[in-house]
Amino acid sequence: MNKHSVELRVRYQETDQMGVVYYANYLVWFEIARTEFFRARGVEYRKIEEQDKIYIPVVEAQCRYRSPLRYDDLVTITTELTNVTATRITFGYEVKKNGKITATGSTRHAFVDKKGTPIPIPAKVKKAFRTDALHKYL
Repeated sequence: MNKHSVELRVRYQETDQMGVVYYANYLVWFEIARTEFFRARGVEYRKIEEQDKIYIPVVEAQCRYRSPLRYDDLVTITTELTNVTATRITFGYEVKKNGKITATGSTRHAFVDKKGTPIPIPAKVKKAFRTDALHKYL
């Protein structure tokens, strides 16, 4: 259960002048998929920020583009928890169209307080992710 998938349809405004998905939109899709990964485990970014005053900024992002996507393509974005440390968490992503990988990527996140100081991963997040393959790190 360390993976979660979402389906998205490429919208016209996500394409560039050449008719392919503009590269930065993949990072937006990663965020959508990651947010749903959290939500599927009962953890909502908004509640963590509003109630706990804990933030999870992206500190590193990477994307490798393998083949172009175009307007109205239906894609599946799979998010996987790939690494956990005391204050950071890393996710991997696969973007697929008709089962074929069109892009891969990763994001690393720090857990920080309101001042931006790194803090340990909150207990509620650890608990939600204990069912994942990386539970040994939590």
